[in-house]
Amino acid sequence: MSVTPQRLARLLAALDPEGSGDISDRIKSAVRSVSRHLFVPPIGLVVEDGEPYLIDQDKDPGFWWDTVYSPSVIVTQLDDGATDLTNLKGDSTSSASAPSTVADLLNHLRVEPGHRVLEVGTGTGWTAGLLSHLVGDQGEVTSIEVDATVAEQAAKNLGDAGFHPRLLVGDGAFGCTNGEPYDRVHVTCGVRNIPYAWVEQTRADGVIVLPWHPGYGTSHALRLEVQKDGTAVGRVVGYAGYMMMRSQRPKPGEDPPPGEGRRHYRTALDPRALDQLGAGADLAIGALTGLLSHTTEGSDENGPYMRRWVYDPDDTRSWAVATWRPGSVDHGVQQVGDRPVWDEVLQAYAQWVSWGEPHWRRYGLTVAPDGQSIWLDTPERILTSA
Repeated sequence: MSVTPQRLARLLAALDPEGSGDISDRIKSAVRSVSRHLFVPPIGLVVEDGEPYLIDQDKDPGFWWDTVYSPSVIVTQLDDGATDLTNLKGDSTSSASAPSTVADLLNHLRVEPGHRVLEVGTGTGWTAGLLSHLVGDQGEVTSIEVDATVAEQAAKNLGDAGFHPRLLVGDGAFGCTNGEPYDRVHVTCGVRNIPYAWVEQTRADGVIVLPWHPGYGTSHALRLEVQKDGTAVGRVVGYAGYMMMRSQRPKPGEDPPPGEGRRHYRTALDPRALDQLGAGADLAIGALTGLLSHTTEGSDENGPYMRRWVYDPDDTRSWAVATWRPGSVDHGVQQVGDRPVWDEVLQAYAQWVSWGEPHWRRYGLTVAPDGQSIWLDTPERILTSA
């Protein structure tokens, strides 16, 4: 088995599934040259339409090769390595990312030969290999991976592919001072709060591209340009769903605990509607409230349900949950704590509507030594600071 022209063509088509033509020829050339199969283990886990299944190079090599050269995300680690992939269940903690997302972020990075690049999150090593192909393999690329086992395998993958970037094990939130200033910082894990160390270690006019996950709604691709005044300013440029940086993962205490003094009432607002408003509404609600959210689905003695949780990341005693059930004309809401978080979400939604329902492309972020500010249209129109 090998990389056939048909498989390679399928992978190249997966880089731009919408057919926008935005992916540069340099990125496509890098993907042709840096074979993805060298960075995928013999056994991988794929989850599509909620159903997990394994790809096994020994048992079904054709299916393995077809999947590797497809649009699929291939999970390579569960629960930080504590759970074997063959169990099929667990939290995905490392993967071969979707080729379309890899290509999109690299496209926004706009690297040039000779650029010094810091990569946060080596993972399988494929992106580090692509970067080495794009900028050079004489020390231009520094890549940091928090998981020593993942880093060891990535080093082997890169060596087998003929690349030798500088590989480090550690928390990428601190960057790497031995190598700055960087022309580019490329991040391959979800980040809620952008570490200022990345800005400090990037030259003026340098670029930082990352998957930004503010905590309310979906994740976004964010492109920041470092300014001469020591800030970084940029806009949301697309979607980018990545696993969260380990040091910024939601901690167990951030999940709403059982609370006393619950206030129960009914609402006509279908909580599923909040998932269907779009990223522009999510960004506005997250910026104006600072709240986090997630949804859960399941079934109990009353039948199936979908629950929308919202909560204060700094005070886990303040949270709310709205429950949808099939056939209901109104929906139960439970609210706990001194802060009326559900009411704040509804008020922020109304504010977004009053602004004319701005699209996600109108939002941006400024990162400064004292924190980050989310803005609408221009950096002067700040919605909130965190």
